[in-house]
Amino acid sequence: MPELPEVETVRRGLAPYFVGRRIERVTLRRDGLRFPFPEDMGQVLTGRRVLDLGRRAKFLLFELEGGAVLIAHLGMSGRFRVFDSERPPLDKHDHVVFELSGGHQVRYNDPRRFGLMDLVTDGRACEHPMLASLGPEPVFPALTGAQLAKRLAGRQGPIKSALLDQGVIAGVGNIYACEALFDSGISPRRRGRTVAGRRAERLAKAIGDVLEAAIEAGGSSLRDHRQPSGELGYFQHAFKVYGREGAACPRCGGGHAIKRIVQSGRSTFFCSACQR
Repeated sequence: MPELPEVETVRRGLAPYFVGRRIERVTLRRDGLRFPFPEDMGQVLTGRRVLDLGRRAKFLLFELEGGAVLIAHLGMSGRFRVFDSERPPLDKHDHVVFELSGGHQVRYNDPRRFGLMDLVTDGRACEHPMLASLGPEPVFPALTGAQLAKRLAGRQGPIKSALLDQGVIAGVGNIYACEALFDSGISPRRRGRTVAGRRAERLAKAIGDVLEAAIEAGGSSLRDHRQPSGELGYFQHAFKVYGREGAACPRCGGGHAIKRIVQSGRSTFFCSACQR
């Protein structure tokens, strides 16, 4: 599933085509994705100018004139593609098609149909059920050690599981949790409540640094992620631990290998020698 860097990459790629443009037509080629589309979605969107394109955690927020907000989530395999006058035939998985006043067409393609689109018409997107309980953003502005320690206070479970809880921090997923824990030298098995003080400062900085580096690299393309231009992300080439079971630890050298364990049903990659 795309994590924060992939969604931010998509946001940056789409913004030049949407912001300031009018949605001239919306074609819904099915009744919904993970959930049904709002009955009047096409009608509400058509003719409205896009004032801004934001992001909250892993959600895209298309802010429209009149106070409406289109909320979109990419799910497991969703992606947006931008086309100009040269447009290939519609794919069977192109479920939503936007015609924009700049002459561009944007298609939302989702083979697994686990993404979603919903509308908020009163401008209160932050109160939407999927957004209301999210934790603070880890980048832009950066998460501080004090904020992180406060969110982790009383957490008896492992720190890795806490980082994946979107109510603790918004947008961090499995890949970047593994990488940030490695960079901060913290074991994924350590109890969340023990990550305080300098440990929390190291981890907060590592989370921000890893996410920003991934954004600049266009995200990580392991399966489905593509930028709106169709280009792959490249951060997967910079992984230090994720997916590298058995490889030499880049910090310890050849004497210790990266291990893999399963936590809360997800693979965790780490070095047991230098992560404490």
